[in-house]
Amino acid sequence: MFEYLPPGLRAEFESARMDAMRRKSRLRIRTGEQVYPILRFRSDWFTLDVAQVDHLRGVVDIFDGGRHLFQCLIVASEVEGDELICRIKQSTLSAPPVAVDFERRPDAPIALITDASGRGRGRH
Repeated sequence: MFEYLPPGLRAEFESARMDAMRRKSRLRIRTGEQVYPILRFRSDWFTLDVAQVDHLRGVVDIFDGGRHLFQCLIVASEVEGDELICRIKQSTLSAPPVAVDFERRPDAPIALITDASGRGRGRH
C-alpha cells in the first residue's frame, strides 16, 4: 500500500509509526549516560530507533519505567530499515537488594579509602 504513495507522504507515515512505537513502549535501555526507548522486545533481541543510535555492543541495563529489570550482553547489532536490531547473547535478571536484620546508620561509611600513595594510613 505504501509503495503507491509519494515519497514525502511515505516518510511522514513512517515517522508517525516510529513516534507511536516510542510512546507506547515503557521499556528503555541505558548504556552509560545514554537512555534509548526500546521499540520491540523479544527474549533474544530487541530493536531501537536507528535515528537515535546506529550501532550498539556490550553490556546494557534494561528498565521498565524506573524499575531495573536486567542486564544484557549485546553481541551484534544491524540496521534493518529504520530500526537497529540488537542480538542478546546473555541476560541477567536484576534482583532487589537483600534484606538485612540490622539497622544501617545513614552516616555509616560505604567503603574504606586508603592513602593513594600506598604508604598506609597515619604514616607521613
